[in-house]
Amino acid sequence: MLPTPEGDMPARPAGLSIGPLDLAARVDEALRVQAVAFGLSEEEVGIRRYIVQRHMTSRGARALGAFTDDGALAGFVYGMPNDRAYWWSSIVEPYLRAEGHDGWLDDSFVITELHVHPGFQGRGVGRTLITRITDTAAEPRSILSAIDADSPARRLYRALGYTDLARQVHFPSASLPYAVMGAPLPLRRP
Repeated sequence: MLPTPEGDMPARPAGLSIGPLDLAARVDEALRVQAVAFGLSEEEVGIRRYIVQRHMTSRGARALGAFTDDGALAGFVYGMPNDRAYWWSSIVEPYLRAEGHDGWLDDSFVITELHVHPGFQGRGVGRTLITRITDTAAEPRSILSAIDADSPARRLYRALGYTDLARQVHFPSASLPYAVMGAPLPLRRP
């Protein structure tokens, strides 16, 4: 069982296995991980529950989880082939077009969410999740958005081959600007 955000992590966390995740069935557990990793309020979790459930009905949507020995979720990733009709695409398209990169919205696998519980960060869990899910993509490239700041997540994405396609992207519900990043597949390995 994962500790609460206030709890101490063991010095040596239980081993993790990576595998398919029935995200629709385990959405509340995944959102607890995301809330701790990303600092979400209960209201934001409620809104995201609906979004995740809707996304998982999209063509080609799939998810992977990182599981502790006792089956608890320590991290997850999900994504799907991008479609210009998706809300996310409609928000980022003008920013990408202004930079000459709106073609990235076609033939791309979008990483919708990637979150690892803080107690398991810095151990290659995020890298394994994102490379495994994109390794199964039929699309030749991947896109994602991340808060537009120097962060461990952005450093990971750059190490995997993602580059900035547009910066200072403003989503209506977010207070911080985002960057849209893209990478050819397969992702770069260390």
